[in-house]
Amino acid sequence: MDSILLEDNPHWIKKVNEVYNDYTHRELLDKALAYMSAKEVVAIIGARRVGKSSLTKLMMKSLLQNINAKNIFFINLEKPSFIPYKNDPTYLETIYDAYLKLANPNLDEKIYFFIDEIQIVDSWEVFIKSKYENSNIKFVITGSNASLLANSYATLLTGRVLKLELSSFNFREFLNYKQIGYSNALEVAQNRIEIKRAMDEYFKWGGYYSVFSNADEQVKVALLKNIAEDIILKDIVPRYSIKNSEAIRDLFFYVVSNATTQLNYSRLGKKLGINGKTIKEYIGYFQDNFLVKTIPNYHTKLTEQIKSVKKLYVTDNGFLNLGIKRTEDQGAMLENMVFTALNEEKLSYLLDGKECDFYVDGIMYQVSYDIEEEKTRKRELEGFKFFADKLGKEHGVLVTYDVNEVLEYKGVGVDVIGLDGFLIDFKSNLDII
Repeated sequence: MDSILLEDNPHWIKKVNEVYNDYTHRELLDKALAYMSAKEVVAIIGARRVGKSSLTKLMMKSLLQNINAKNIFFINLEKPSFIPYKNDPTYLETIYDAYLKLANPNLDEKIYFFIDEIQIVDSWEVFIKSKYENSNIKFVITGSNASLLANSYATLLTGRVLKLELSSFNFREFLNYKQIGYSNALEVAQNRIEIKRAMDEYFKWGGYYSVFSNADEQVKVALLKNIAEDIILKDIVPRYSIKNSEAIRDLFFYVVSNATTQLNYSRLGKKLGINGKTIKEYIGYFQDNFLVKTIPNYHTKLTEQIKSVKKLYVTDNGFLNLGIKRTEDQGAMLENMVFTALNEEKLSYLLDGKECDFYVDGIMYQVSYDIEEEKTRKRELEGFKFFADKLGKEHGVLVTYDVNEVLEYKGVGVDVIGLDGFLIDFKSNLDII
């Protein structure tokens, strides 16, 4: 036990400036650190390999500036030594007691306890709640399942958790990794070629660190397949007791090929020889484990919106390389990338005779790879006009691969924005045109 604890906590022995220096900054760090002043448990959720552990190490490095190193404790429950005890929640107490004995922290001060992949241990919330109520401990937990805090087994922590969702690297983080400046209009202009090259790479391969940090394209594909299959075979299959693991894996590769389209569970079931109800359940598991997300057709009545046909997107553009259909659909790739940038809980689409790809916070978004053809241009703009009249809106955003202009169409203002500017900052992208 002692060797495992020391392996996970090198800051107990080394100096502050000697530890956790190899982790790339994540934008969620500032918010995560702000939550550290509250009593509530901080829960960082997200798919495997998006960088949850790395984010906790960045948090620990920041805490080490002011906190006694021995009062900061990290443990990864996926270590092989802990697997035999995954059905025994009391083993968390054993781990904690071993920490107290080995590190001898100052119990007059707060202890910062980081637990990585906490869902590995059954009924983990019992341990957390007992310490939460009776000890001066700040818990930071990570998990790879969206229902980590929503299911009935976690009701003991209701009202005691601040949740953060971490995704794979966004484009700004990707540019930071490549050390390409973009912080103001001058830097964007100076680095336009480098930004465009980086955008093309990110557009195709997405934001998983292990993928974009590897130069070989065959290896990139293999890594993306490993990520998806690890989530399906190591998380979904055992968690939901799925007997036909091959079928659910094949379903994922099929829906990847049809990302950005409307879901028809019955049709999918007939093509794959699986019951439509089962298809719906499996896609729900993909969502719960951050492989895909679905958005509804917007409706003023919430019940109608919930019942509406959903559109499906993958959570990282890199997964589009895994589809059964190998041809690259640039339009679908662009739409999926815009989705990953918007990716808000209230996101929906508009479909009522005409279509608008996304609608959120009162703003209509259309996506078109290019608008050189008059037919394409008119189709996108007519969608804005139709829904502007229906919803009482006066503005829309049209995201293209590389066109930037401001125009008006039948009384509707439309900002046409290239993908690079949109990804750098979609909420204030008008300043980048």
